[in-house]
Amino acid sequence: MQEDKSAFTPPSLLLATIALSLATFMQVLDTTIANVALPTIAGNLGVSSDQGTWVITSFAVCNAIALPLTGWFTRRIGQLRLFTGSVILFTLTSFLCGFAHSMTELIVFRALQGFFAGPMFPMCQTLLLVIFPASKRSMALALLSMVTVVAPIVGPITGGWITDNYSWPWIFYINVPIGIFAAITVWSQLRAREETTTTAPIDYIGIALLVLGVGLLQVVLDKGNDLDWFASQTIIVMSVISAIALVSFVIWELGEKHPIVNLRLFTDRNFAIGTTALTLGYAAFFAINLILPQWLQTEMGYTAIWAGLAAAPMGFLPLLLTPIIGRYASKFDLRLLATMSFLAMGVSCLVRAQFTTDVDFRTIAEVQMFMGIGVAFFFMPITTIVLSNLHGVEVAEGSGLATFFRVLGGSFASSLATWIWSRREVFHHANLTESVSVYNPAAMDYLQKMGGVTQQHLAAVDKTIEQQAYMMSTIDYFWILGWGFMALIIVIWFARPPFIRSGAPSSPAASGH
Repeated sequence: MQEDKSAFTPPSLLLATIALSLATFMQVLDTTIANVALPTIAGNLGVSSDQGTWVITSFAVCNAIALPLTGWFTRRIGQLRLFTGSVILFTLTSFLCGFAHSMTELIVFRALQGFFAGPMFPMCQTLLLVIFPASKRSMALALLSMVTVVAPIVGPITGGWITDNYSWPWIFYINVPIGIFAAITVWSQLRAREETTTTAPIDYIGIALLVLGVGLLQVVLDKGNDLDWFASQTIIVMSVISAIALVSFVIWELGEKHPIVNLRLFTDRNFAIGTTALTLGYAAFFAINLILPQWLQTEMGYTAIWAGLAAAPMGFLPLLLTPIIGRYASKFDLRLLATMSFLAMGVSCLVRAQFTTDVDFRTIAEVQMFMGIGVAFFFMPITTIVLSNLHGVEVAEGSGLATFFRVLGGSFASSLATWIWSRREVFHHANLTESVSVYNPAAMDYLQKMGGVTQQHLAAVDKTIEQQAYMMSTIDYFWILGWGFMALIIVIWFARPPFIRSGAPSSPAASGH
């Protein structure tokens, strides 16, 4: 019954939950809200669009570095101080981003914003597990999963609307009142909770290897497409240095008495299996949300608004199902719930693999809505499995490490998805173009019906071939994702029950060891 003793009840559970959720929503939203405003930002600050992408890259690099350090920060300053401090500094750097007068200033402030954003999600997860009684921790994790799903979808829409109707600095200024409210409320609600901290020696070598390895890896993932991957000497050099640094980091941390990142958590079966499923599942989920709107806008003639509306039904069923899942999840084997998630998302991808260029808006929206079933069952069961055998400070360490790999999975998906999609289009385009020749009667007949073999008609045929090639590439893409989700069903069944502890934090005193 140690779990119930460890639970801390704030004066207002509702107010504390709202403040924690709002802060995390703000942080997750900020990972995507600036994307659509990049052309405007670059234009206003007088730089090229390529230079403007560093607004995204700088945030992603520093965020990726900070996430694995969450456990170490927690041991040093405590959960509540880390969360409220991160929110305050994130809010301050958000204001400075909006106030920036040059691209250099904006990139520096975005980098700091990304670093301070790192501990916010893992700490929100940890503190929700602290303030909710054991019987309702599934509900807390289900609530957080909704934030994780909804915020990245809302981000680009909100960013576009603010940029069009006001000005780009307001995509950062809107964080200020939310951040102030969240920091004050969470501190006032949880400050009575005791925490024990430790002052272990600082692992400087571990920090240096982490910053070098993760930082360069994130730059490679963000800039790989722009620089044509390994055709670029810069990408090759950064990849080699990153690989050496990361291998050295793992070896060093496993032998270090006071490691900066507790990699020994991977010796726990549930943490290792859960983190693998979370990373790969989120990467595939992220890839769907990246390619589908891009295909609709570039090849199907959808505007950004209509592409957003076609994708939006994905969030409808999670909104309805999340409270139910949170309430009744403990009565089921969580591996079964995760299986339902992967099955639904996998089937939705295989259905998309049957699409043609004649597919209508309603069909696309219905498949998105069906995938919402999978999204609803994804985060809560898998997060519970990840944290099920962790206690005390391990909860914050595990949450930070799992979140790091989830974010890294999204970065890999972001970089590789577009690259694979475009490469498959080139392959299919080349194959289809071979059929358009004077030796193919069908092709000649088609051109004659258009009015003869002219430059204009050949250009029109090439445009049709391009559309079909992208359609075939999209089919390949969703076929791979569909069977990838099916493979994850096998992976999740290697986790070992019981999962009832749900990552319950131990007593405050235990947090210090």
